Amino acid sequence: MARPNDAAPVILAYAQLAGAMALVGANVGVAKLLAEALPIPLIACLRCALACLVLWPLARVLDGRVRPERATLGNLALQALFGTALYNAGLLAGLRLTSALEGGMVLASLPAVVALGSAVWLRERLPLRHWLAAALAAGGMAAITLARGGAAGEGSALGNALVFAAVCGEAIYVLLAKRLAGRLPVVTASLWMQTFSAAMLLPFALPGIGAMAALAAPDLTGLLVFHSLTASVLCLLLWYAGLRRVPAGVAGLFTGFLPATAAVVAVAVLGESFSVVHGMGFALMGGSLLLATWPRRRA
Repeated sequence: MARPNDAAPVILAYAQLAGAMALVGANVGVAKLLAEALPIPLIACLRCALACLVLWPLARVLDGRVRPERATLGNLALQALFGTALYNAGLLAGLRLTSALEGGMVLASLPAVVALGSAVWLRERLPLRHWLAAALAAGGMAAITLARGGAAGEGSALGNALVFAAVCGEAIYVLLAKRLAGRLPVVTASLWMQTFSAAMLLPFALPGIGAMAALAAPDLTGLLVFHSLTASVLCLLLWYAGLRRVPAGVAGLFTGFLPATAAVVAVAVLGESFSVVHGMGFALMGGSLLLATWPRRRA
C-alpha cells in the first residue's frame, strides 16, 4: 500500500496546474478591460516585458547563472511562438469573426487536444480513464460555453478555424513545456520564454506605441501590472512546477480551468446569470478531474 505522504507531491502538482490555468482564465476579464484602452499587441508585449523585469532578478537569486543549451533555448522559443503569439493571435482574430458560442465550444476542446498530443507526440500511454476524463472535460466546457454564449450571433467557419489554431498553439505549448520540465530551473525557463515572447511581439506592438499615453491613468497601469504578474509570472511558475510530477496528458485536463474560471468571472463580475447548463458543465468538469486524478489502488 502507498503511504499517505507519497501522494502529497502529486496533489501539490495538481493544485499548481489548476492554479495556473485558473489565473489565465481569470485574466480574460482583465485583458478585456485593458483592450478598451490599449492595442492588443501592445498589451501582450508590455506584459511580457514587465514579467522579464520581475523574473530576471528572481532567476539570479534562486537559480544563479544558468546557461541553457541551444536545444533548450530552441524549445523555449517554440513555446513562446505557439503559447503566446499563436494562441493570442488566433483566439482574438477568431472571436472577431465567429460567435462567442461557437468559438467557446472550439476552445473547450483544449483538454482533449492535449491528451491526444501527449499520446501521439510524447508517446505517453494514457489509461482509458484519462481519455474518458478528457471527453468529460470537453463536454463540460462546451456546456458552460453554451450557457454563456446564448444567442451571440452567427458563427463563421474561418473564425472557428482560427480559434482552433489557438487551441493547437496552446496544446503545443503544454507539450513543449512537459518535454522541457526538469531540464532547466523553473524561474530561468520562465524568464527565457517571456524574453522570446516580448521579442516576437515587439514588431506588432510598435505601430501602437503612441497609445502608451493612456498608462498615465493609475488604474490602467495597475491593471497592466496585475495582468503581467499573474498571467506571465505566477501562472508560468506554477505550471512548470506542476509539470515536473504530472504526465502531459493529465496536465492537459487542467487546461479546462481556463474557460471554467473565465465563466465564473463573467458570472461574478460581469453579472451574467448562472443557469442549469452552467451547473451541468461544472459537474462534468469536476467528474473529469476526479476521474483523472483519483489515486489508483496499489497492491
